[in-house]
Amino acid sequence: MSAAQGGPLPGPAEGGSEPPGGKRRPHGMLKLYYGLPDPAGEARGGLAPGEDFGGPTDINGAHFDPEVFLTKLRKECSLAQLMDCETDMVKQIRSLDSDMQTLVYENYNKFISATDTIRKMKNDFKKMEDEMDCLAANMAVITEFSARISSTLQDQHEQITKLSGVHTLLRKLQFLFELPARLTKCVELEAYGQAVRYYSKARSILHQYQHMPSFQGIQDDCQKIMANLAQKLREKFRDGGSGAKDLAECVELLLQLDEPAEELCDEFLSHARCRLEAELETLETELGQPGGAPINDILEFIDRGCNIFVSNMCLVIASYQELFVSREDKVQDITRMAQDKLVAFVNCLMETYFSLVERRIQLEKGVGDNSLLVRALDRFHRRLQALAKLLPASNVAAEGTEIVVRATKERIRQYLLALQNFYQDCLTDVRQSLAAPRLAGKESPNLAELLGNMSASVLNQIKSVLAYVHLFTAKDITFSNKPYFKGEFCSQGVREGLIVGFIKSICQTARQFCETTGDKGGSTPPTLLLLLSRLCLDYETSTISYILTLTDEQFLVQDHTPITPVTSLCAEARETAQRLLNHYVKVQGLIISQMLRKSVETRDWVNTIEPRNVRAVMKRVVEDTTSIDVQVGLLYEEGIRKAQSSDSSKRTFSVYSSSRQQSRYAPSYTPSAPLDTNLLSNIQKLFSERIDIFSPVEFNKVSVLTGIIKISLKTFLECVRLRTFGRYGLQQIQVDCYYLQLYLWRFVCDENLVHFLLDEIVGSTAHRCLDPVPMEQSVIEVICERG
Repeated sequence: MSAAQGGPLPGPAEGGSEPPGGKRRPHGMLKLYYGLPDPAGEARGGLAPGEDFGGPTDINGAHFDPEVFLTKLRKECSLAQLMDCETDMVKQIRSLDSDMQTLVYENYNKFISATDTIRKMKNDFKKMEDEMDCLAANMAVITEFSARISSTLQDQHEQITKLSGVHTLLRKLQFLFELPARLTKCVELEAYGQAVRYYSKARSILHQYQHMPSFQGIQDDCQKIMANLAQKLREKFRDGGSGAKDLAECVELLLQLDEPAEELCDEFLSHARCRLEAELETLETELGQPGGAPINDILEFIDRGCNIFVSNMCLVIASYQELFVSREDKVQDITRMAQDKLVAFVNCLMETYFSLVERRIQLEKGVGDNSLLVRALDRFHRRLQALAKLLPASNVAAEGTEIVVRATKERIRQYLLALQNFYQDCLTDVRQSLAAPRLAGKESPNLAELLGNMSASVLNQIKSVLAYVHLFTAKDITFSNKPYFKGEFCSQGVREGLIVGFIKSICQTARQFCETTGDKGGSTPPTLLLLLSRLCLDYETSTISYILTLTDEQFLVQDHTPITPVTSLCAEARETAQRLLNHYVKVQGLIISQMLRKSVETRDWVNTIEPRNVRAVMKRVVEDTTSIDVQVGLLYEEGIRKAQSSDSSKRTFSVYSSSRQQSRYAPSYTPSAPLDTNLLSNIQKLFSERIDIFSPVEFNKVSVLTGIIKISLKTFLECVRLRTFGRYGLQQIQVDCYYLQLYLWRFVCDENLVHFLLDEIVGSTAHRCLDPVPMEQSVIEVICERG
């Protein structure tokens, strides 16, 4: 085919062209050299379409023939194509040389190593061939000798087998005949285990041939010896000085001698009971005499109990289970019987131990640092968990946890009592601080400072108690992950039982001061009532919320039982503060009222002399009111007053001016005057504002003083209504009331209240006066200014 026909070039130009994507890879040359199939061979091939791969014209094939290839090129290609083929073939040769050189350089060390390995393999295989030839020769010799020996001994083999069997039987018979002597020797040497093993080995044979006289005699002798051995084992078993290992060995040997398992269980537990009860008695002596102090602290007591009693109990349980419960040849009935006996035994002794532990815990009366008790309970709980793992059927773990829970509840109760006692001590200190200056004639202490010290002391004590109680929930304490300590302990124990209970006890103690009877409020100092009312009010505004928030943060409550809301406690504290303040007003009012009542009842108002000055009791009333104002001002805010006139004293005094008194009381001298005067007075009262004397007071100074003054003036008014007055008696009341008005109006929220009550006092006095001639206003003013 000519070049003009456009036929394909089967020469190296096509077959030797480089594959797309770069140079030929070196390992491709190796595949070609070793004749491995190459998937890219078609791309490299020099074949015309239709020719088979690997033919004589395939320059890359194994059967390549240069002459055939050249002849085909000359026939099918033009000169230009031949030149291109030559150029392409030169490029391929150079590329192959370069690839081969690169391959050699990259694998030079491998080639050297492979050459050395091949050389060694040749030497080793040659040496191995020689050894295998020698081994084959030796095996042939051995086979020949074996055949000779077998042929020689063939006749005597059966005889030798018989003799060997006879020898074995004679050895057994010799062992049986020597068995009584061996057993006796073992018993003498106290090798009881070896004796039992000898007897156990021969017992079945002796029982099988007991019908034969010789074997019967041997069996009888052995049974006597083993009966004596069993008796010694039982004596050793009952011996109190034997250790746990010796006991286990005795029980094991007795069981191998077919002794009754139930009796052995009872004897084993009886012996263990004696030792454990002795340890319990030792622990009981460490509790000390009844009512006295214990010998050791609680941690040492628990350590001794755990290290001695509980450890030995665990050892007894493990040994017992290994002997009677966990045996390989165990029978179900025996196992159940042994397990039941062990559970009853452990529960009985542990109950006694638990009672000792609870008695020791009850002796912990100190309410300081709680760490020693918590560590002791933690160690107690840990050791019981180990015992419970050995014997899950017992109730040891549950009982131990209940003891820890009861101890915790008792501890919370003790801390609550400690907080209550501390609060009572604070109240006692406050009462002493209030009473000491009065007895010594000194100034009263600063109430605000007393309140601050008391409140800070109580709050610090609460924080300390919370820190002590928080030790029960520490992460390194084993029982802290129990459901009780994650839920009920935090919510019902600490929050409700301790904190809420203490806050309620504060309110309850404060309310008890309001329940005293008597005109002067019993023995409770009025200043204490005022201070406690402010304390309860502070608790309502901030302290309760702070304490409960602190408690909830320290004890993350995971319990959903109902708890007391903060609002309920705050409402109770506010109610208590209100009752205390009302009672304080009542008590102070009654104290001043008592002075006024005595001053009215002990004077002869009909025959009294003309007034020359203000009575001393009125000055005392003003002084006491001023003192109360100072006290209340230290704890409560001022409060709100109604707008007052520019000159309250004079405006108020006009009510008692002589002109008004004359116009008001002059008609009383006529026969028909009493009816008209009473009628006018009653009509005036109808249009006056009603005054509630004992109304609740607000938490401010003005309201408190208003309440006290209302009670005092009301008492003054009622005492006046029970007396009869002369002219000078009426005038003395005028002077006293004017003096009171000069000072009391500034203490109340509404000055009209004082005006009204004093007007009522003077009016009632005039109604009960035999000769109602009022004193001149100018004279009253002179007397009061002089007084």
